[in-house]
Amino acid sequence: MVEVRACADEREEQLSLDVYNAVWSHDAITMDEVRHFKAATTDHVDLVAWIDGKPGGSAFAAIMPHRPELVFVLSTVLSEHRARGAGTALYEAISDWTRERELDVLEAVVSDEDTKSLAWAERRGFAEDRREKGVALRLADIDPPRVEPPEGIEIVSWAERPDLAHGIYEVALEANPDVPGYEDEIPEPFEDWLVNDMQGSGDKPEATFLALAGDEVVGYAKFSLTAAQPKTAHHDMTGLKRAWRGRGIARALKATQIGWAKEHGYEELRTRNDERNAPIRHLNREFGYQPTTGRIYLRGPLSASGS
Repeated sequence: MVEVRACADEREEQLSLDVYNAVWSHDAITMDEVRHFKAATTDHVDLVAWIDGKPGGSAFAAIMPHRPELVFVLSTVLSEHRARGAGTALYEAISDWTRERELDVLEAVVSDEDTKSLAWAERRGFAEDRREKGVALRLADIDPPRVEPPEGIEIVSWAERPDLAHGIYEVALEANPDVPGYEDEIPEPFEDWLVNDMQGSGDKPEATFLALAGDEVVGYAKFSLTAAQPKTAHHDMTGLKRAWRGRGIARALKATQIGWAKEHGYEELRTRNDERNAPIRHLNREFGYQPTTGRIYLRGPLSASGS
């Protein structure tokens, strides 16, 4: 028997996260990061699918301020509990929650290695909206690359120049809309961006690097770090102002990140890039990143029959 319930307390929220981390172990996160993400949403719900009294699946649905027209969904079912109705029950519960908020489009995520989940979603009317290719770099296999910024550019950490938050934001305002798949996002005000994008538990000023032309921030690159994966650092964002692209600044920023990660004991770097983002994917290949698990973003309708 499958029963879906909204999480009633932190213990159940942790059970939901445990299911997610078991299924998406390469993207595992901590409860502190979950809380930070929830605080950035307009509305959200955290669900657990109970199978014979035990947690067998979980789902998280959220309305984000930069994409208020749809509901973003992460739904997971433990491998040993698949084909028992948990996925369908979660889908129906999310659909009911979405209808109550007068929305009718879901954006769901599946691993690009999970053909069964993709087929399950397609049978329910979901279609691919965009795809992110995953890559990883094993740091034990390489020597730290040389950092060679172009003339007139200095690379520093944000920890060294904490006064430059507004300068980083100005880069983000130019860079974010140029990332394939995110062209239509509504930009956040500075204070919201600072809290949501730069001050989470995994956002460290010493692991955020700025490209400076004098005192002007012309580019930045940051890691997302998590205690759930203490030996893996995730590339979060690499962005440049449009007028400064094509000069080798992104290469210098990424070389700085690789050297920093290796020096601080990380064993692996991971990132995902939209398959249309040719410049950054080419740069990653030149540094030796190898293909790994990616994500497919699907958009689709609500369940035809509510629970």
